[in-house]
Amino acid sequence: MSQGPEPAHTLIVTERRAEAEGVVSLTLRRADGSALPPWQPGAHVDLVLGNGLERQYSLCGDPSDAGSWRIAVLLEPDGRGGSEYVHRQLPVGTRVGARGPRNHFELLPAERYWFIAGGIGITPVLPMVAAAEAAGARWSLLYGGRSRSSMAFVDELARYDDRVVLRPQDRHGLLDLAAHLGAPTPGTRIYCCGPGGLLDAVEAYCQDAGWPEPHVERFEPKADGGVGGGGGVVVGGGGDRRFEIELSRTGRTLDVPADASILDAVRAAGVPVLYSCTEGTCGTCETDVLDGVPDHRDSVLTAAQRAAGDTMMICVSRARTDRLVLDL
Repeated sequence: MSQGPEPAHTLIVTERRAEAEGVVSLTLRRADGSALPPWQPGAHVDLVLGNGLERQYSLCGDPSDAGSWRIAVLLEPDGRGGSEYVHRQLPVGTRVGARGPRNHFELLPAERYWFIAGGIGITPVLPMVAAAEAAGARWSLLYGGRSRSSMAFVDELARYDDRVVLRPQDRHGLLDLAAHLGAPTPGTRIYCCGPGGLLDAVEAYCQDAGWPEPHVERFEPKADGGVGGGGGVVVGGGGDRRFEIELSRTGRTLDVPADASILDAVRAAGVPVLYSCTEGTCGTCETDVLDGVPDHRDSVLTAAQRAAGDTMMICVSRARTDRLVLDL
């Protein structure tokens, strides 16, 4: 079933390209050719697919092209159906609903960037590389995949010469983070997107080597607690116990049972709220916290954002206090 209000945009697939083994890119435009909402590197959109599924895909085109959005999708035969639908059911000319864009992976100013991508994780990194180049920043990209033939946009990246380091796993093994990142350098930010194991390794390496917390984007919930989130795992919080939420816009108070989420409670009460993944990875349900202490279990917020405690993902996160006041 659809997981929110009607899609904000109805788009048409105007181009399809095979970008690598199992990876297809789609260019999406409005039927009348009018401008789409602007976006910056790191942004993603929600596609509302005809089979009732809703999935998030990173924008990997040119932000200066106001008339089109480009996404790329890896076919996952054992997935939950979204990628197979995109690959099988969205030929050129097909209409598809979309919401967004939203950005929880913003490219912040820096003197130098280390970009690390694994597999389809290259999609949000591609426009980041172009933005860093345009800004005159120093940057390097370490890009891994199962094999070179499975790595999308390799030809597009060729113009950057040796600033792009390709390391297909069948030839080089797992990415050697120590060899490429080395010791921390002032003014450098690390951005990483890809499989959970790669992101876990990057976070662990940065912590051990003394790098600042890396910027990461996850396609699936993190399996353990810590810097990157919980995916349903308690991160030093209050466990699965009952608590109350107050909806500040109406003053209404709702009970959140131990076996239900905040999202469950507000939906059961008929409160309209945007949501999508229900796993704490997409950021769609992010809600401001006006009082109380949240128990963060998402895979989106940074350690600093968690410590601030002024926002939370209500699909998975809970409360450390008996009551939360939310901007709903």
